[in-house]
Amino acid sequence: MKEFPYDIHSKASIIAYAKELIHQTLRLKCKEVLEPEKIKNKGNFGQILEQYYFLYKPNSNSEPDFKEVGLELKASPIKKLKKLHYVSKERLVLNIINFMEVAEQNFDNSSFWKKNKNLLLIFYLHELEKNFLDYKIEIADEWSFPDIDLEIIKNDWEIITNKIKNGKAHELSEGDTLYLGACTKGSKGGNLREQPYAQIKAKQRAYSLKQGYVNHIIASLSGKNPIYGKVISSLELVKSSSLEEIVVSKFQFYYGKTIEEILKLLNISINKKAKNFYANLSKAILGIELNKEIEEFSKADIIVKTVRLKENNLPAEDLSFPVFKYTEIISQEWEESDIKDILEHKFLFVFFKFEKEQLVLKKVKFWNMPYQDINEIQKVWERTKHVIISGEIVKDVKVDKNGKKIRVTNFPSKKFSSVSHVRPHALNANDVIELPIKDKMTQAEKYTKHCFWLNNSYVKQIYLQD
Repeated sequence: MKEFPYDIHSKASIIAYAKELIHQTLRLKCKEVLEPEKIKNKGNFGQILEQYYFLYKPNSNSEPDFKEVGLELKASPIKKLKKLHYVSKERLVLNIINFMEVAEQNFDNSSFWKKNKNLLLIFYLHELEKNFLDYKIEIADEWSFPDIDLEIIKNDWEIITNKIKNGKAHELSEGDTLYLGACTKGSKGGNLREQPYAQIKAKQRAYSLKQGYVNHIIASLSGKNPIYGKVISSLELVKSSSLEEIVVSKFQFYYGKTIEEILKLLNISINKKAKNFYANLSKAILGIELNKEIEEFSKADIIVKTVRLKENNLPAEDLSFPVFKYTEIISQEWEESDIKDILEHKFLFVFFKFEKEQLVLKKVKFWNMPYQDINEIQKVWERTKHVIISGEIVKDVKVDKNGKKIRVTNFPSKKFSSVSHVRPHALNANDVIELPIKDKMTQAEKYTKHCFWLNNSYVKQIYLQD
């Protein structure tokens, strides 16, 4: 029988052995791996950790890695922020979703729960300039899901499973769920796999914990939890209502009220000129102190967007996303692109409407972008990438009636797509960033900052949906 440097029948022994890795590196703790012939084609950090520290061969078994004690090992990279605390570099990928089997399972006997009920997590500091053998391990500990989180994860699992049962495995999106996602897994964003209730093949996917949830785990294990306020106060509450239902119910009391009326009812004073006014107003409505983060929103990576509607229900403005870097977008593939990652989040839209020149709260809506609309934005993204690579950003330069030069670009406009377009998102025309290829018409090596926008007509349709 093979001997291990820990007792395979004792969870405490395995965890204690794992903790010997803290402040160490694989190079220091796995001496055998330094032999060149042994590290060649041996894979990533996690595989080396398994094979040369815990001394078992990497596998894709449905059982936990330490099956005798029901403990699954996962290694994941972290980054250090300026405030000297750690955050996750990425989501935590768990086991592959077997489309053909999961539809016949319930949560308690599911492959997900059998494998991931109890996790042994190893977090290492990712530093680009270093060989992965020299990444320092900062956290090693056990993680079991708290009861309230587990209720949300169960609901997430049901949402994923029901989509597969409905023949829509190809339409799975991480925006469907809160803490537990279904991320693409494999080359170029997912190898194609058969699904049981539809002929169309679906991208291979794996269960994953959202990056925000992983940040929560890291903070909990390191003893550096942010100051949180909770929307869900008890296990009984989340068992009777979903997070979305609880949030909407808190806002509903204020529907039809002006901002002034809401502030008066809440008995608070918030600086209306502050950039975070609407974020603070939403916190106050949810009963969260202004100096605290909303725990459930942070864990679920929920993006909150406040929209001001005109009297005809058309948003006063298009909806912007972060500025993209020209030098980065040309080296990305769609599946790994920044904008696709953003669009696969869950959003909370807070809609205010101008009525008699006052803003009135009309409704809030949880939303994630439908599969076909994400495909539409892919076309916008691909066109944008092509324009940058071709060096043909500027199509024409016109002069307006005031003698000001106006550049007309080849970036996709609202005429190109009913969903999204690309235009400037900058302080002024001189707020520029570097181009990877010089613009042919203007010879510019830098260009005004741009971003992707959702068309206001598209956002109007989100508002009008039940």
